[in-house]
Amino acid sequence: MNPSERTSAIVADVAHRRPERLTMYGAPSSRDCRRSKAVLDIRRVDFEYIDIEREPARAGEAEDIAGRDIIPVLIFPDGSHLAEPTNAELAEHLDCRGL
Repeated sequence: MNPSERTSAIVADVAHRRPERLTMYGAPSSRDCRRSKAVLDIRRVDFEYIDIEREPARAGEAEDIAGRDIIPVLIFPDGSHLAEPTNAELAEHLDCRGL
């Protein structure tokens, strides 16, 4: 399986397990993760938070989705994803999806 197929399979698996919820891979020690999490909290978006510091075995999932070692990685119910978005990028993505 090539990297693109693997990424698609992971995204599809996450979306299949929780189609009604956004999934965020992050770590409490990351400033970018805390910032993105705050945007989601302020907007009252229901999401699953995967703390890769507590579950380091899942960090590879985030890396596969993003294509590099970066967090936060957010996967939306429609299968789209963002990696290390700015607040504006995240807000726009949420708006376009009615979240």
